[in-house]
Amino acid sequence: MRIQTFISSMMLAAITLTANAQTAPSPTDTKVERKKVYNEDINTLEQIDQAVAKAKAEGKFVICQVGGNWCPWCLRFADFITKDSTISKVIDDNFVYIHVNYNPRKTEGEEKTRLAKATMQRLNNPARFGFPVFVVLDGEGKVIHTQDSSFLEEGQGYDQKKVLRFFKNWTPEVVNNNAPN
Repeated sequence: MRIQTFISSMMLAAITLTANAQTAPSPTDTKVERKKVYNEDINTLEQIDQAVAKAKAEGKFVICQVGGNWCPWCLRFADFITKDSTISKVIDDNFVYIHVNYNPRKTEGEEKTRLAKATMQRLNNPARFGFPVFVVLDGEGKVIHTQDSSFLEEGQGYDQKKVLRFFKNWTPEVVNNNAPN
C-alpha cells in the first residue's frame, strides 16, 4: 500500500511540475515564439543574386543574416534590429538586408542539402562562426566581411552600441573611403 501511495504522489508531483513548466517560461527561455523571418522555400542563391543586383543599383552593400527559424538567437536579432529605429535607419540607408535560410539537417532532402552547401560556399563558409552570422557583400557580390554575432551580444540579447559599430564600419561610404587608390 505504501508503494502505491508513493508512486501516486510522485506521479502527481511530476504532472504538477510539467504543467507549471509549460505555463511559466523563464526569461531566458529560448523557445519563446518569435516571428519567423527566414523563407525556407526560396532558392537562397537566387535571393543573394537579386539582393546584389538591387544593392548595386542603389549604391549599397548587402547584409546576409545567415541562420534559420530554428535558431532563437537569429530570431532574437531580427526582432532587435526592427525595434531599434537608430539601427533600422543605418541599415535602410546603407544595405539591402536579407535573411538567408540555412538548415544543416540532412532530413530536408538531397536538393535542399545541396543548395545549403552551395550557399555556404558562395558566402565563404560562414557557418564556422555559429548563427546568426552576418556576411557583408559589396555591390559586385564579393564577400568583404564576415561578422561573428557573438561579438554583438550582451547578456541574453544584443548590445546597441556593438551592433551599430558593426553596421557603421561596413557601410559603402566607409569601406570605399578607406580603400587604397
